[in-house]
Amino acid sequence: MANSETQKVVVIGSGPAGWTAALYAARATLQPLVFEGASPNLPGGQLMITSDVENFPGFPKGVLGPELMQLFKEQAERFGAKVRTENISEVDFSKRPYRLKTENGDEILALSVIIATGANAKLLGIAKEMELMAAGAGVSACATCDGAFYKNVDVAVVGGGDTAMEEANFLTRFAKSVTIVHRRDEFRASKIMVERARGNPKIRWELNYTIEQILTATKPPLGKEALSGVRLKNTKSGEQKELALDGLFVAIGHQPNTNLFAGKLPLNEKGYIVTQGQSSKTEFPGVFACGDVQDSVYRQAVTAAGSGCMAAIDAERFLEQEGH
Repeated sequence: MANSETQKVVVIGSGPAGWTAALYAARATLQPLVFEGASPNLPGGQLMITSDVENFPGFPKGVLGPELMQLFKEQAERFGAKVRTENISEVDFSKRPYRLKTENGDEILALSVIIATGANAKLLGIAKEMELMAAGAGVSACATCDGAFYKNVDVAVVGGGDTAMEEANFLTRFAKSVTIVHRRDEFRASKIMVERARGNPKIRWELNYTIEQILTATKPPLGKEALSGVRLKNTKSGEQKELALDGLFVAIGHQPNTNLFAGKLPLNEKGYIVTQGQSSKTEFPGVFACGDVQDSVYRQAVTAAGSGCMAAIDAERFLEQEGH
């Protein structure tokens, strides 16, 4: 079934970038149509599995991630953004208006497209990992976001790349100790990052180990199940041992949600959408990308929101130049 009306702006994806783009486009009277996603994609992005958000401006007492995303959505809808809880399954940027196909088979025509499909942290895939992460109960994939919750306790970082070394060093500002757990005794991280971590007296090492199991206990003051440690397994000897912890940070990389755009848009070596200069523009006129789908460096809600604003302004100016 074809959608007879050509949309001025279609936003693919939600989260801070998508909703901010929708808000700005709506206030510019462009009546954006937002495809916020549906299972297995997560409407609202990574903040939907984040409990306390304490570093988003304007919330001095903090705010729950899902609550923040609901507020974003309501604000965009207030100014006229239209929302469909569906996934886009196919895109065609070969000619304008651009053609998008939904999983339900609808064809959407768009004069401009803002891509805000985000990125997901790669996880270990073991029991209780997602559950504790969503509850803010000891497991995290973002030291910058959550490090301040772990003052004067023992934490661990899993990974062997630059991100793992950087997060371990960062966490020593708060934690009593930081243990780096890595499955090998060699690292993907640059030599200088490893040396910096080696030189930090608060960092310990468990090399040639993987995490086999997450251990939990009921902890005060909330009386809820939280991380109490991990069971490690040596990759060479098979030996197992337990490590007591209050925090576990998974730093094994991120995966941008760009499968839909492979072969359709230029992607960098990590799979992120390539944008031009300091703009949200891609090489296709009227196609813009914002948030974590094109940002492998900062990956914060506030920077994603800022780039969503940029994408909407870029789209507005593009459409204005075309007489729309």
